[in-house]
Amino acid sequence: MSPSEQPVVRRAVTVTGRVQGVSFRYHTVQQAERLGLTGWVRNHDDGSVRLEVQGPADAVAELVGWLHHGPSHARVDGVREDAVDVRDGEAGFRAVR
Repeated sequence: MSPSEQPVVRRAVTVTGRVQGVSFRYHTVQQAERLGLTGWVRNHDDGSVRLEVQGPADAVAELVGWLHHGPSHARVDGVREDAVDVRDGEAGFRAVR
């Protein structure tokens, strides 16, 4: 199935471990852009990184798979993924504060 034939999905993801101060958001944006996904990523006060990502199911699954290890200086202890409603009209993937 080509990406244009796949259903569009959106996932809310929380990544825990040593995921702040290791360019996790930057690398997440790079991976999401490479995969043609939309959404956002941000650091949370509890030390986790949270994101919402949207796009073809296979591409979203690929990004979520990457989140299980992240960039080389990160140490991922856990990844929690939840389905959320798709947002129409969203463009781009960005890091937010």
